[in-house]
Amino acid sequence: MSDDRFIDDAIKASAETAADRAKLTDMVTEAAIGTAGTAAEGSPSDASILNFALNLEYLEAEFYARAATGEGLPDDMVGGVGAPGAVSGGHQVDFQSPLIRSIAREIAMDERAHVAFLRDALGDAAVARPRISLDHSFTAAATAAGLIKAGESFDAYADERNFLFAAFLFEDVGVTAFKGAAPFISNKTYLDAAAGLLATEAYHAGIVRATLFSEGLADDSVFDVVHKISAVRNAVSGPSDDDQDLGTRETANLIPTDEYGRTFGRSAAQILNIVYLDAAAGRSGGFYPDGLNGDIVRGTGAV
Repeated sequence: MSDDRFIDDAIKASAETAADRAKLTDMVTEAAIGTAGTAAEGSPSDASILNFALNLEYLEAEFYARAATGEGLPDDMVGGVGAPGAVSGGHQVDFQSPLIRSIAREIAMDERAHVAFLRDALGDAAVARPRISLDHSFTAAATAAGLIKAGESFDAYADERNFLFAAFLFEDVGVTAFKGAAPFISNKTYLDAAAGLLATEAYHAGIVRATLFSEGLADDSVFDVVHKISAVRNAVSGPSDDDQDLGTRETANLIPTDEYGRTFGRSAAQILNIVYLDAAAGRSGGFYPDGLNGDIVRGTGAV
């Protein structure tokens, strides 16, 4: 199905009656922005929700593209509505393992395809890439996790081990974002698209987690680092104690699920807390120094 066909079908299916449109708007609003004072004034449009996803895909695409190729997204894939921003940090990783190099390259291609899909679906309404930090943000996250001391820096691209730690910080976030929205999507066209993106992000997360576990079998300190990264994500995302590390070499936790074998979801506000690296950040910080472009931009902090 072409991108234009996707969006046309979604609009037609969503607009059968006024009641249907109202119901879909309410359900998507709750899934997209969460509760507890995180909603913006009024209800976000479908374009606002897609643009929220596009902001996140810009970050992942830029992170992986630089690791795999040394270059970010081309100029014709970053313009749009809102304040355009540059990307600071990031360079090609000197991969020693053919496996990890292949993982980086394939995920980079997937994330670029996600950006292209969302931009095509949104058309002229697509937001521009916001300013993204791939240097100071990782240093802040590593400092908060206790991986480095205050005043030191953390280069996510210094070697393939650092790259995997940085990828771990991102990947579970994408899975929980799509999972959080899934129960509220009634339109089958949207559900099909979301399921496809969720599945791809889950594959990415699984590959990264399994590769890190293998690294941990050779160096037990890997499990400690992953535990600390997970703890930071858990601390900033919100009150729920649901983030999961890799376990130990004796008791693996490769697949983060609940007692019924299900993954958990997060609201957009919780996702923003993580990418802003602060439970009280509000509208900017961390990987997005100036915040996101679009309507869904606030975490659970102050306005």
